[in-house]
Amino acid sequence: MRSNTPNSRTWVRTTIVIIVGAVALSACASKSEYDALLAENQQLKAQLAQSQAQQNFVEAGDTLFPPGGYQLTSAGQTELKKNIVPRLKAFKDVKIVVYGYTDNTPIGAQLQQAGIPDNLVLSTRRASTVANFLVSQGIDANIVSAKGFGDTHPVATNDTPEGRAQNRRIVITVQGPGAAES
Repeated sequence: MRSNTPNSRTWVRTTIVIIVGAVALSACASKSEYDALLAENQQLKAQLAQSQAQQNFVEAGDTLFPPGGYQLTSAGQTELKKNIVPRLKAFKDVKIVVYGYTDNTPIGAQLQQAGIPDNLVLSTRRASTVANFLVSQGIDANIVSAKGFGDTHPVATNDTPEGRAQNRRIVITVQGPGAAES
């Protein structure tokens, strides 16, 4: 039978405090260990931020392509050669993704006859055309890819000619540790 005297209760409380204190102390790290872990955490955060670094280059589709087309115009080729390719060549250890977008204007008969049934395919062809052009200008083919989004990510209203023009675009994204250096 357990004693319920004040001394036995004090002994139980003291024992609990000692056990809890010992557990708490054993879980604690020393100041130097804590500082080392904190420094490592900061370094890992910096590495993560650098690996997730990204730069975007946006080009209006109206400059690069004829209306409703996916082949680069001579002005579009000049624009890419002069302003984009040199900047992309400066990057090291990156991934370059060319994203294509369109307005919501339905595909015309001429494009449909060329095998382009909808805006998603048109945007993919435009992105691929730009990606292939970048490779032809000396960008490593292993780091370049293309993806089309059609009219799914408008940046402006499709209710006006100006808004539709803004939605017809190519976005070249540079991702990876090298994107943070530039």
